[in-house]
Amino acid sequence: VHDLGTLVVSLRNRGMTIGEIAGRVINPRTRLLFLFILLFALWVVLAIFGLVIANVFVAFPESILPVFLQIPIAIWIGLKVHRRGGNLLWPSIIALGLMYLTVWFGAACPGLEWTGGWLGDSIQSLNATLAKWPVWVWAGILLTYCYFASVMPVWVLLQPRDYINSLQLISSLGLVVVGLIVAAFIGGVSPTPDAGRMSLELVAPMFNESPLNAPPILPFLFVTIACGAISGFHCLVSSGTSSKQLKSEADAQFVGYGSMLLEGFLATLVIIAVAAGIGFGWPAKFGTLVGPELWNSLYSDWTVASTTAIGAFVVGAANFLEAMGINHVMATALIGVLVASFAGTTLDTATRLQRYVIQELAATFAPKISPTALAAEGYDTEFDRGQVGKSHSWNPLTWLTNAHGATLFAVLTAFALALFPRPGDPWTWATIGKGGLILWPLFGATNQLLGGLAFLVVTFWLWRRKLPIWSTAVPMVFMLIMPAWALLTDLARWWDKGQFILVGVAVLMLALEVWMIIEALLLWPKANGVMEKALPPLPARTPAIKPSAG
Repeated sequence: VHDLGTLVVSLRNRGMTIGEIAGRVINPRTRLLFLFILLFALWVVLAIFGLVIANVFVAFPESILPVFLQIPIAIWIGLKVHRRGGNLLWPSIIALGLMYLTVWFGAACPGLEWTGGWLGDSIQSLNATLAKWPVWVWAGILLTYCYFASVMPVWVLLQPRDYINSLQLISSLGLVVVGLIVAAFIGGVSPTPDAGRMSLELVAPMFNESPLNAPPILPFLFVTIACGAISGFHCLVSSGTSSKQLKSEADAQFVGYGSMLLEGFLATLVIIAVAAGIGFGWPAKFGTLVGPELWNSLYSDWTVASTTAIGAFVVGAANFLEAMGINHVMATALIGVLVASFAGTTLDTATRLQRYVIQELAATFAPKISPTALAAEGYDTEFDRGQVGKSHSWNPLTWLTNAHGATLFAVLTAFALALFPRPGDPWTWATIGKGGLILWPLFGATNQLLGGLAFLVVTFWLWRRKLPIWSTAVPMVFMLIMPAWALLTDLARWWDKGQFILVGVAVLMLALEVWMIIEALLLWPKANGVMEKALPPLPARTPAIKPSAG
């Protein structure tokens, strides 16, 4: 409902972002409040997802080459479809085949050992070298890629890369499901070559009321699980990019609602992979531990689980592929590429969204000039709330209204945050690059707070039209209470630990939330059945085909 609602409301407002729509259906102040919350949330996303991908590269170096080789494949399919049009079937099949070929290549070409193994050895050596690169180097490389993906037309790279990654996601999930079925009926691969197949069983305890170092299940369950259930980040994607790419409004149900059902299915597979798949063993890291012993090594302590979560999914899901007879290295590469590519599409999309937020904020505060003066000096850029002209180009805010300036600001500030070491670590070349972890404890609650505020905007949009609001108002209340409860619980813990940066930002987030809710409550009685101000008419366009006389 969250993803579908924000997508439809954006479609009905000419593809506006959820922040802009908040200014229309509530008031201009809520627009600014929403944009500042978005600015912070996306800043943390950019800093942390670079670290996530870098960690996948280090732990599973066979995923590095395929992730970067996907870029030219995406550009090829984007150019081909945009210029020539036609059916997507064959380009999709070819692109998917090439992507799996790059995975095989990154896994050091298993099956070609009979040729002498020189190619595989060379690739393994390259992978080992790349895996040793510092995290901050990978963060810089990834954010550089994000800059180009953000400023290019969406059809050149971002859209086709998301598209082919969705093909890879669906096909990989299909393989995992088949592997799960095979493992259920004939067992999974044993961690030791001479042992027989192991029966599939859930090794996680059904209930553990007090895991070591874990916070209370309420409210933290609802700010820990995100994309598989509800994620505020999705309101930015649906209103910032998806609404501008749909062929028709009817597709919103399939894209907004259907894709979330698929993501819920993915979340279920992740749970199975870490609760049953790891039961087959993780020899590279934990020797021959299996079953409950392996689970306890990974998940008995909340702090340990946070450092092994991605690896547990990659190895656990790869175990299902191995049950089908897929080579161990190839299976691990397939899932590693899946995770890194998925995180990569999040990273480049977040960069583009951050660019929009920065441009909107800059256009709001940049000095304006009259339309007459603007026309006299040459068109620069125009926003609904006024014009920003070249005569004010000395002002940094004016630079940030430009796509390149806003994107540079987005990636450079994210890189600056990422350059810090992990909290408590010294400043060395080996420790820098993990600065996203400084603010990461705030992200879960902030992300879900966005979901609650997005529900608020959608509910107001329905309320003004006298449409039923129960389907959005009930989850709105829930998603506003849970993140606030989590932040308040965290505040005391962070204060006791002297983590005053987290305390300060958390107080600011809570203040913005309360302010926005107060603005909405004051307007609520007056808004029922009262439509917001209509958008200005679109400029007239010359028809492509002139009507014939008579």
